[in-house]
Amino acid sequence: MSAAVTPETGTAGAPEGAAPAMTRRHILQAMSGLMAGMFVAILASTVVSNALPRIIADLHGSQSSYTWVVTAELLAMTATVPIWGKLSDLYDKKLLIQLSLSMFIVGSLVAGFSHSVGLLIVSRVVQGIGAGGLTALAQVVMAAIIPPRELGRYSGIFGAVFAVGTVAGPLIGGVLVDTSWLGWRWCFFIGVPFALLAIVLLQLTLKLPTVRREVKIDYLGALLIMSGVSALLLWVTLAGNRFDWASWQTAALVTAGVVLLAVAVLVESRVQEPIIPLDIFRNRTVTLTTVASLLVGVAMFGGTVFLSQYFQISLGKTPTVAGLMSLPMILGLMISTTVAGQIISARGKWKGFLIAGGIIMTAGMGLLSTISADSSFGLLSVYMVVLGVGVGMLMQNLVLAAQNDVPASELGAATSVLSFFRSLGGAIGTSALGAVLSHRVASEMAKGFGGAADNGGAGHGVPDLSTLPEPARQVVEHAYGVATADVFLIGAPFALLALVAVLFIKEKPLKTQSGMERLAQENAAAAKTPATPAH
Repeated sequence: MSAAVTPETGTAGAPEGAAPAMTRRHILQAMSGLMAGMFVAILASTVVSNALPRIIADLHGSQSSYTWVVTAELLAMTATVPIWGKLSDLYDKKLLIQLSLSMFIVGSLVAGFSHSVGLLIVSRVVQGIGAGGLTALAQVVMAAIIPPRELGRYSGIFGAVFAVGTVAGPLIGGVLVDTSWLGWRWCFFIGVPFALLAIVLLQLTLKLPTVRREVKIDYLGALLIMSGVSALLLWVTLAGNRFDWASWQTAALVTAGVVLLAVAVLVESRVQEPIIPLDIFRNRTVTLTTVASLLVGVAMFGGTVFLSQYFQISLGKTPTVAGLMSLPMILGLMISTTVAGQIISARGKWKGFLIAGGIIMTAGMGLLSTISADSSFGLLSVYMVVLGVGVGMLMQNLVLAAQNDVPASELGAATSVLSFFRSLGGAIGTSALGAVLSHRVASEMAKGFGGAADNGGAGHGVPDLSTLPEPARQVVEHAYGVATADVFLIGAPFALLALVAVLFIKEKPLKTQSGMERLAQENAAAAKTPATPAH
């Protein structure tokens, strides 16, 4: 028997799964812990961005180490997002978020006490696993408690948290690095109290129904997906640096990655509870938003992750000033996310913002491909605002479009698939464009030093400008200016391809029921449907 859908609650009393519609007050309370968790994840990446040049210099790392410290977290986050997303469809979402925050705390403490680049990279992997849970689960829970039509009304809160974390992070990181009695290690320690606060807030405020059912975790599929993605990302990161693009190492890593992923697809098509349900890609909206998310990740992460390095090395700014210089892009992102969300909730139309976001993001990448060591901050600010506005219109609304077009029972899978491919794009972009930047820096410095790239103490390491004589300093500044512009030039076509994918998405009316309400109704409908007799 199934309980009826009542007009008062708009929900069905499905076995152990029904829940009344949440009031705005309850939603805001529940979001407090979620937003604290998201703030931790955002702060973790942004607070380190301006400190990385100093960290790598102190730990005697190379340019590839710089890229690896960023890539390690992205790789771990990318590989684990679909697993967290699938677990959210099977187990207690609140407990899973608290577990991911706990892993993040462990990774942060290890990173703060690191005395070698190797240990720092390992700690970033642990942080990345925790961040993967936060990335997937926060959006899944929001979709569960807020109807798609109303999500825009709350995007201002999300945008504000995102902006505060992204703006405060580089500033805090810069101040910590520039304060002798604190230092860069506090860039990792500072997120720990916020993570603990998020765990407590989630325990007190987030109330979700627990749906108990027999589950089977696809451990083999998860292992194959993680291994295949890792092999390909290792190739992208190391090729052109540790070995040639055309080499036996390339053949081995690419072959291993492709074979592992092919076997993963075979396994996923046959198991009862796949990590990434392949059927979900029969939905055109999910497929196109996934492609667009991958391309946005390549362009956005691949380009912007090296901006702080450009500010400090090419423009010769301190970490604190570099943090301030990133404000225009963040403000553009915050304003566009908030305004677009409010208009979408009021009008119910969203595709126009995706198209506009694709056009503006491509323009921003193109403009930033013209920068150099002589670019003025005024010009850079305009270019960064353009990029921020485009990214703000695209990222959250791609998730909204996909969540709106899948059954409530697949919300976790759809959300995690998009997060997975966006993170995958970010890891690919950071690795590949980092290799491009490293190669271009080496060639420009070789030209400047008359064929001896090691002159001036630069080598393949991240240089400390304060130790270089003026002629060598000018060569290094020019090299990083040219190389950073190249990164954006190569990233621009990926932004353009994201726009093409968005053009083919069909706009559908936004649903007015939350994921919990939709799931309860789907369960009730399934209970009423008579079983098909066997032939």
